[in-house]
Amino acid sequence: MTQPPPFDVDAFLAQPLTARVATSGPTVRPTWYLWEDGAVWILTGPWATLPARVRADPAIAIVIDVCDLATGLVQQVIARGRAELLPFDVARGRRKLSRYLGQDETWWDRRFRHYLHDDPAHTAPCGCGSVPIPWLHKT
Repeated sequence: MTQPPPFDVDAFLAQPLTARVATSGPTVRPTWYLWEDGAVWILTGPWATLPARVRADPAIAIVIDVCDLATGLVQQVIARGRAELLPFDVARGRRKLSRYLGQDETWWDRRFRHYLHDDPAHTAPCGCGSVPIPWLHKT
């Protein structure tokens, strides 16, 4: 039996998969993410409870996985760390959304264009921003 190729974490996380983020509570939510600069970046806004949860307790766990029943491929990345709320970064937001929605913003739902381009000072008084989760532990 041949051995599978080595698991390339960076190549795996470069795929537009869905991450599941757990915060204290406990609560778990699916989310899109961007793997960049050694961190999982999650963009959030005023509609979400994630910013308040991170302010109250920045400890977070995340799992990104695939399970392909047809091929038997099962891969996962599990991380635990402390999240940080940062100001919204339009360029990073565009890179994240393009992974899932494609490069042509004219095809995006109006809500995503609004989220990316409107002034967060007017549309997100509770703090639209990024939640980087530094890579502290890989399993």
